[in-house]
Amino acid sequence: MIFGYAGKFLEINLSTRNVKEIKFDCEVLRDYVGGRGLATKILWDRLGSKWETIDPLGPRNILLFLTGPLTGFFPGARICVSGKSPQSGGVVGSTVAGEFGVELKCAGYDGIIVVGEAEKPVYVFIKDSRVEIRDARYVWGKDAKQTVTLLTKECRKLLKKRFPCYGEWKEPAMLYIGPAGENKVQTAIVAAKWTHAAGYGGYGAVMGSKKLKAVVAKGTGPLPEVADMEKVKQLMQAVCKDVYENELWRRWGTGSAGYEVGAKTSSEPIRNWQEEWHDEKSFGVDKFENRVWIKPYWGDFGCPTTCLKIAMVKTGRFKGAITDNPDYELQAYLGANLGIFTPEANVFLTSLIDDLGLCGIQTGNLLGFVAELFQREILTKEDLDGLEPKWGDAEAFAALARKIAFRQGIGDLLAEGTYRAALKIGEMKNVDVLQYAVQCKGIGIGAHGIRSGKDYPEIISYACSVQGGDHTSIACYPLNDSRSELVMAFNDSAVYCYFNIFGIPRNLKFEFYKAVTGLELSQEEWVNTKALRILQLQRAMLLLGGPNLRWNPKIHDENPARFYEPLPSGPYTGKTVDRAKFEEDKRQYYEAVGWDENGIPKSEVLEKLGLKDVDKALEKTR
Repeated sequence: MIFGYAGKFLEINLSTRNVKEIKFDCEVLRDYVGGRGLATKILWDRLGSKWETIDPLGPRNILLFLTGPLTGFFPGARICVSGKSPQSGGVVGSTVAGEFGVELKCAGYDGIIVVGEAEKPVYVFIKDSRVEIRDARYVWGKDAKQTVTLLTKECRKLLKKRFPCYGEWKEPAMLYIGPAGENKVQTAIVAAKWTHAAGYGGYGAVMGSKKLKAVVAKGTGPLPEVADMEKVKQLMQAVCKDVYENELWRRWGTGSAGYEVGAKTSSEPIRNWQEEWHDEKSFGVDKFENRVWIKPYWGDFGCPTTCLKIAMVKTGRFKGAITDNPDYELQAYLGANLGIFTPEANVFLTSLIDDLGLCGIQTGNLLGFVAELFQREILTKEDLDGLEPKWGDAEAFAALARKIAFRQGIGDLLAEGTYRAALKIGEMKNVDVLQYAVQCKGIGIGAHGIRSGKDYPEIISYACSVQGGDHTSIACYPLNDSRSELVMAFNDSAVYCYFNIFGIPRNLKFEFYKAVTGLELSQEEWVNTKALRILQLQRAMLLLGGPNLRWNPKIHDENPARFYEPLPSGPYTGKTVDRAKFEEDKRQYYEAVGWDENGIPKSEVLEKLGLKDVDKALEKTR
């Protein structure tokens, strides 16, 4: 067994209620590490031969909750959620912060593989080697805060009754869905705590399709043994020292950017990306800090950054709304993107989105799309069940979000997400509305525009990414660039919070990997072999798609139409994506990652990586 791993995984069949422990060969763990990487391997091995026929919301899809070898050791714990994505038809490795991954490893497991579909709503309760599938009907329909409160109370009561010698139990960790996931909304999240989210991919809908309300874990054992504990402690201190010196990041986190990204780099979504520049000082981080923060520092297990802040509206019509202080993505998508520029309205809308179990990025993208169609009189008040989603009207957007979460009226159509909604609305209105849908391969673009050239994404970032619009997994050249999805895939596979690697030497995380696992791994080997193998698997499953999604690289390896429109305001007025440069950058990227001129992985590259079966499956796409 490799150090750093518990050495076994849980497989839970909700159809048969059978639970078993499984193991993976050390070779598989060496090649795919964990998290995102291992998810692609599991999904390909089990579903690859029939991928196009697998309905992401059907019982044959597999839902994965996977840790990595660095979970619990590298500062800042996360867990990776994956499966066949209902948004893209491919595979997304979506991670969420919190204690769940640590509790799971301390219970003796590296991950959970969920198959089948429960007859009635259930939740899974794991206490060390004891695994139960329990009735969740009484929490089905409950929002985030209600779910966490009720299940925490029940599980603590069970633990106290069964193990009275422990006294009062600290709350177990939990992954769960809200009403949106239960109703199989494509923009639903898998949530942790009140407000943490694995949002990209739509895995809340997959969890809901399986009638799985939550997975709760409490582990009382130690973390797995490591190869060199002294080195691990030394590296922990090195990471923490660097983080402690980053005062801006620790004080404000990404929440410092709601004003900065718009005002300084002209790359923030404003009114569905019609603009990307604003100078709304009312949206500065100081306004959030002074008006809505109620707890300025708190963090997840082992996190030295503690970038989270709790925010609550203290006065006015949104009084009582409480959530994490919105990070940049939610300030952007549930703020500026909707014409909202006050902390109170932004916190109100973020709190509601969290409680409904919706992704703030994906749902914000969808709400902005709808608002522009309303602005252009393509959708009317009658189409929208009497709602008028005008820019800046937080209450109208809140009402629309509720309709989406419960699939009520127009919400049933919109619950399919921006891309599918655009196709249906275009058919209904006989108008091409895809030009207003700022998405890539079914996934809404992250809140970082590419037109100004001043933010971190490049002009091929989203168009060529195997995770579509995911801003945390962008296509980038050269392949070993710190922003490249090949480099980022290590963070998602070793599974820790990459916010804690900013500023540290690039080889430190591989030193950490060796200290924990005892295995040598260089960045060059990772990028050129292991990550490239993961990338080809993700690309293959994305292109195979199905059962009702097909992506043609000649058509869909493309930016949203909006990004070819010149910026209308700000210091970078007139800047846009140069199509000729985009095509050349795309050609170079295809060549670098081993894809042919049509964007299909080359046979010789797949064979070299040991993926002959993938090559055979892709024959139909060539």
